[in-house]
Amino acid sequence: MTIGGAPPPAGLGALEERLAQDLRWLNLPAKDWVPPRSVDGARVLDVAIVGGGLCGLAAAAALRRVGVFNIAIYDRAPEGKEGPWITFARMDTLRTRKEASGPALGVPSLTFRAWFEAQYGVEAWERMDKIPRTMWMEYLVWYRKILDLPVHNDTAVTAIVPRPDGLIALSRTDSSGSQKIVARRVILATGLDGLGGPTEPPIARTIDRHFWTHGSDMIDFATLRGKRVGVVGAGASAMDNAATALEQGAERVDLFIRRERIPTTDKFSGVGSPGMVHGYYGLPTKLKWRYQYFGNLAQIPPPRPSTLRVSRHPNAYFHLGSPIFAVKQDGDSLVVTTPKGRYDVDFLIFTTGFGIDFSLRPELAAIAPYIRLWRDSFTPPDNERSEELALSPDLSPDFTFREKVPGICPAVSHIACFAYPSVPSQGKLTSGIPSISDGALRLARGLARSLFVEDGEQHFADFMAYDTPELLGDEYGDADAILEKANHGQR
Repeated sequence: MTIGGAPPPAGLGALEERLAQDLRWLNLPAKDWVPPRSVDGARVLDVAIVGGGLCGLAAAAALRRVGVFNIAIYDRAPEGKEGPWITFARMDTLRTRKEASGPALGVPSLTFRAWFEAQYGVEAWERMDKIPRTMWMEYLVWYRKILDLPVHNDTAVTAIVPRPDGLIALSRTDSSGSQKIVARRVILATGLDGLGGPTEPPIARTIDRHFWTHGSDMIDFATLRGKRVGVVGAGASAMDNAATALEQGAERVDLFIRRERIPTTDKFSGVGSPGMVHGYYGLPTKLKWRYQYFGNLAQIPPPRPSTLRVSRHPNAYFHLGSPIFAVKQDGDSLVVTTPKGRYDVDFLIFTTGFGIDFSLRPELAAIAPYIRLWRDSFTPPDNERSEELALSPDLSPDFTFREKVPGICPAVSHIACFAYPSVPSQGKLTSGIPSISDGALRLARGLARSLFVEDGEQHFADFMAYDTPELLGDEYGDADAILEKANHGQR
């Protein structure tokens, strides 16, 4: 039946058949070409991926595209809850335009749009403004399932230790206990806090933890009903948390904003292009630094819909030019002091982002001292100094770490940072949905190249040993020999 001139949705079954056909037409997946390797009788993983969210899934799919199959993905979250989408992300819809192809790796039938239209139709796609956040998670669950990606859920990687032979030893823990595994390469696909954790101002540590949380924590907003909530920050996360508190019945929400005005322009959106995606890495470090420094200085504004989601509530109060000078506990509540006054709140939410701090990641303790950071390779002008950028890793083209001191720990270059902290080195390939396929393919091709080079002698030996004939000898004859035989017969 056709409704409004548009054909009815074909259904996921038809899409999955189309996807299988597309992959056949593209001759995918590729041939498995990596020679197996064992240690102490156990197969060595070619690649271990830590994190099963968007970046981890895209990385695994891209590796299979280039013929690297002996991989495993480990995620500490339960199945279907990987990443932020249905945990601490609180926006109604994604911020990305719906047409972004996401992790499809150039395969049209693997896009969110194909998945959506197969179920809801073209007209529903045209009506939709932005992708609902929870629906995006449903798509990622389908993406994982249809590509049969090897995710081990409820599994924490507790140690990543370079071995003298260049391999990487990992300790993983799940419900059955701890296990040691060995991998040739490791990909850290660990998201926003991939090399550290949430940051909060020092003033947060002066008050009882009962009175505050970070915006990335799991928050039971129902407990904030009827309470006075303070939100510190003015970014997208601040608006999402403030709006959720208001929608869940908070008595009032005060947003404490350090700046005199909320940022209005996303400068990186203004220069987004394939040139930026593919060319940024080739820029000199000085110019990369300036992009990141001035981008951070301008900050990214919260989306207009997210801000309106807060301001439509009459009990929401935006306090501009209001950094928090002091917080004092007063019985069962807090008194917040800013340059503009004193405010009584029952609970504070700090939406102050994430930072790089290896001390917060014990699983990285064995490699952290050997990783080259920007501060080890570049000194900015005095008027452009940034501790945040100085602590960012100085990555190779394939997202792998560089050694701080060459030759001390070569195996550190076998570990890739395919997470948000790669942005200063690589550009905005791991910071969202639009360019994730470009980043995953760059990562996969780089790792494929390094694995092939590492096994160069083995591949050459296989080359020399290959003797399967193409021709069997009955396809042609030697004209001179045939003629000579004929002439001999005539004599």
